[in-house]
Amino acid sequence: MPFGSGKSMSINTGGYGALMIIGVMAIVTLATRWGGVFIMGFVPINDRVQQFISAMSGSVLIAVLTPLAINGDNGARLALLATAITMLVLKKPLLAISAGIVVAAVVRQL
Repeated sequence: MPFGSGKSMSINTGGYGALMIIGVMAIVTLATRWGGVFIMGFVPINDRVQQFISAMSGSVLIAVLTPLAINGDNGARLALLATAITMLVLKKPLLAISAGIVVAAVVRQL
């Protein structure tokens, strides 16, 4: 059924429907990851490609965190702030993530 046809489409999630959806999602995820590795085997990694890959990781991070900072609750915003400050001070990603989780949990419990 084409998009925009005005008719709604439903997926049966009873019985094995949910498991089928999860299975298809897993296959698509594996295909894109393995396909990316396969395709990148043909791309020479020069300085320009390296800069692109480095910039892409930062832009994906910003794309994920910006809506959370704008639309999130106070727990989410304080967690982002705690994570950023901890990362800037200690430069330890695991500790920064842990600090953000703890702050979010404490704020949401109060």
